[in-house]
Amino acid sequence: MTTLIIGANGQIGRRLCQQCAAAHVPVRAMIRHENQRAFFEELGIETVRGDLGGDMTAVFTGCDQVVFTAGSGASTGPEQTLMIDLNGAMRAIDLAREQGVERFIMVSTRHTDPLQGPERLRPYLAAKRAADAYLTHSGLAHVILRPGRLTDAPGSGRIALSREEASGEDVSRDNVARVIVTLLKRQQLDHREFVLLDGERVIDEAIR
Repeated sequence: MTTLIIGANGQIGRRLCQQCAAAHVPVRAMIRHENQRAFFEELGIETVRGDLGGDMTAVFTGCDQVVFTAGSGASTGPEQTLMIDLNGAMRAIDLAREQGVERFIMVSTRHTDPLQGPERLRPYLAAKRAADAYLTHSGLAHVILRPGRLTDAPGSGRIALSREEASGEDVSRDNVARVIVTLLKRQQLDHREFVLLDGERVIDEAIR
């Protein structure tokens, strides 16, 4: 079973690909530019060119699962937020469904209500809310991850699945990637949503 990673060259995506390579989980990295290929080839990971704002029809061929961990980035304006975080995600969901992908894992945000998030992030949060709803009603088996404030701290391998369990609002990108690897191995988990924060529960035990 091969998993397509959309957003493979991002901060979570690179960590995820490294961990998948170490765990011998077969993945395909979607890249936009040729100069991104070397990083993944050194890991022994297949790459395919695709663009959330352009052509990506062929990238799904032969893939059974999709991880969407792409984002327009904090420095882009509302136009890119709409094209990548909303329309790009919706197109990926449509193409996955059309090409018989079995499961779609979405890396989203903990803020399910854009008005509860920081004002400067509200367009992004609104786009993520709409994309999540589109996935939920797509008919695809899916998992939506709702990580808290992302950090570059080393992954502890321990998480919390609610604010009540957690000691703070943060989660390391390493831990997010580890959770995704666990989900890729546990294909029976679908139609689920997880809040994801750093905590005290061992990942393998928490994701059951």
